[in-house]
Amino acid sequence: MNAVNLAEHMHTLGLQAREASARMASASAAARSGVLRGLAALLRANVQALQADNAKDLERATAAGLAAPMVDRLKLTPKTIETLAVGCEQLATMPDIIGDVVGLKQQPSGIRVGQMRVPIGVFGMVYESRPNVTIEAASLSIKSGNACILRGGSEAIESNKALARLVQQALAGGGLPAEAVQLVQTTDREAVGHLIAMPEYVDVIIPRGGKGLIERISRDAKVPVIKHLDGNCHVYVDDPCDLEMAVRVTDNAKTQKYSPCNAIEGLLVARSVAGAFLPRIGEVFSAKGVEMRCDPEAWEILRHVPDANLKEATEQDWFEEYLAPIISIKVVAGIDEAIAHINRYSSHHTDAILTRDHVHAQRFLREVDSASVMVNASPRFADGFEFGLGAEIGISTDKFHARGPVGIEGLTSLKWIVLGNGEVRS
Repeated sequence: MNAVNLAEHMHTLGLQAREASARMASASAAARSGVLRGLAALLRANVQALQADNAKDLERATAAGLAAPMVDRLKLTPKTIETLAVGCEQLATMPDIIGDVVGLKQQPSGIRVGQMRVPIGVFGMVYESRPNVTIEAASLSIKSGNACILRGGSEAIESNKALARLVQQALAGGGLPAEAVQLVQTTDREAVGHLIAMPEYVDVIIPRGGKGLIERISRDAKVPVIKHLDGNCHVYVDDPCDLEMAVRVTDNAKTQKYSPCNAIEGLLVARSVAGAFLPRIGEVFSAKGVEMRCDPEAWEILRHVPDANLKEATEQDWFEEYLAPIISIKVVAGIDEAIAHINRYSSHHTDAILTRDHVHAQRFLREVDSASVMVNASPRFADGFEFGLGAEIGISTDKFHARGPVGIEGLTSLKWIVLGNGEVRS
């Protein structure tokens, strides 16, 4: 596809999405839920066909020398497909929030003023690797009454095409426009440049992938972007704290899985409990092969732990997202220094305090400037499903309407409504 044809193609997708969004916004909750249930049935009925298309992607990825973990992320197993089907059904049963009116108040003039929840309109999503994101994004778009244009990674093109065909089949079968969910069919990277520069058609862009992808889109987009660049998350072990709980939660926060953006990369410990806490968590990390990058105080305490893999922390370590069995560790004077450190070095994704002090907990909740802030719980809970959103389309560390895990509500907006009875302004 040459440059002129690609530009025309992307504008056609945009125009079709804009037209479809009006019909989706006016569709009944029953119609949208019916499409989601229909999509679940189609996924279950097409497991073998989906795996056949997926096999083409897997074969090409293996031949290209893609790393084994990346190839694994491409797989559409029967279990994965069933999980996607169940997710569609769960979304279908969730309450519909489109048209909800909040804060309706009578004014002295006689008018009543409130806000109504409405779909955003059209969102574009650019993502990498996992083909399951095609269904997750499509189902959230349908549930929230939006239209979307999806651009998956070239490594999953055949899988994404097959899944998108089922989505459009479910939409048409439910009496809604098939163009409400469109997949960019070309792997030409210039398609992304067009998608993120069509404010006349696209209301918001949601990138989901590596830091390089998100930085490029944030830099070049001409429409708003919902995004987070990285996940430098922290646990702060306060004084007083429950040491048993602190060890258990910190272990989970780092080692339950190393690659997610909500796994912690930094550990802060109050000086008055460091001598009791650090040797215990150090033994856990040592047994699991976690490299500990320490400030001088933490080093002095942890150097006595048998087989501890210690390195001296640099200034850059406090900023780092490792996505690996590596953690930075710092001893701090107390909650003031902990909050200051987090607000300076974190990526404002998710941070937690482990404490028995209610005043400290409340200060941490108020003063830590992150999208998700937790007390006595693992940051690994920073997830749309765990937060009860049903599903998530991504995580936002921005400060406009969507912050933290972005579910159905994050794909909507509020508009002001006024109810009157012939009132005129004097």
